[in-house]
Amino acid sequence: MNRAVVPRGLYAVTDESRSGPDLVQQVAHAIHGGAVMVQYRDKHSDPGQRLWQANDLQMLCHSLQVPLIVNDDIELARQCRAAGVHLGKDDATIAMARAALGEQAIIGVSCYNSLAMAQSAQAAGADYIAFGSFFVSPTKPDAIRADLALLREAQAALTIPIVAIGGISVENGGALIDAGAALLAVVSGLFGAADITTAACDYTQLFS
Repeated sequence: MNRAVVPRGLYAVTDESRSGPDLVQQVAHAIHGGAVMVQYRDKHSDPGQRLWQANDLQMLCHSLQVPLIVNDDIELARQCRAAGVHLGKDDATIAMARAALGEQAIIGVSCYNSLAMAQSAQAAGADYIAFGSFFVSPTKPDAIRADLALLREAQAALTIPIVAIGGISVENGGALIDAGAALLAVVSGLFGAADITTAACDYTQLFS
C-alpha cells in the first residue's frame, strides 16, 4: 500500500494559548492563506475539550483537503480520524502509532538537533522528521537549538521530508528552505499575527 504524501509548504501548528472558541476560524484563515498541513497541539486542556476541538478541526481540514496531525496523542488522532500524529522523544513509538492509525497515516517525529535520531526515525517508518528550535521561540523559549548546518547534512542523508520549527519568521524562513526544510512549522508567527491569512500568504510565498 502506498504511504501518505507529506506536502511541502507552511505547516500551521495551533497555539494552545489562543485555542479558544475561534480556533477553527483561526485555522481556516491559515489554510486560506496557504497552509498545507495543520497540527493540533494542546497539552493542557481536558480530554473532552481536546476531543471536540480535534473533531471540529478534522471536519474543517477534511473539507479543505489539508491533513490534520495531532500532537503526541495517538488515541485522540484515532478518535477524530486525523491524518496522522506527531511524536516527541517521550511519546509512543512509531510502530505503536502505525499499528493504531494504519499505513496511510502521516507519522512525524521530533528529532531536535540530532541527525542520528532522524535517521533512526526514518528507518522505523516515519513520514517526516522535525528539527528545531532554529531560533528563539516564544512557544518554547528553552528548547534545544538546531542550525542550518544540520539541515544541510540531513537533506543529504535523508529521503523523507524535513520540517523546521522554532521562532520562524518570514524574514528568517527562506534560509531554512534553502538549507533543506520542506516545511516550516509556525506557531506564534502565524496565530499571533493580526491577520492570520496574510501571515500565511507571506510564509507560503517563501516556497515560490
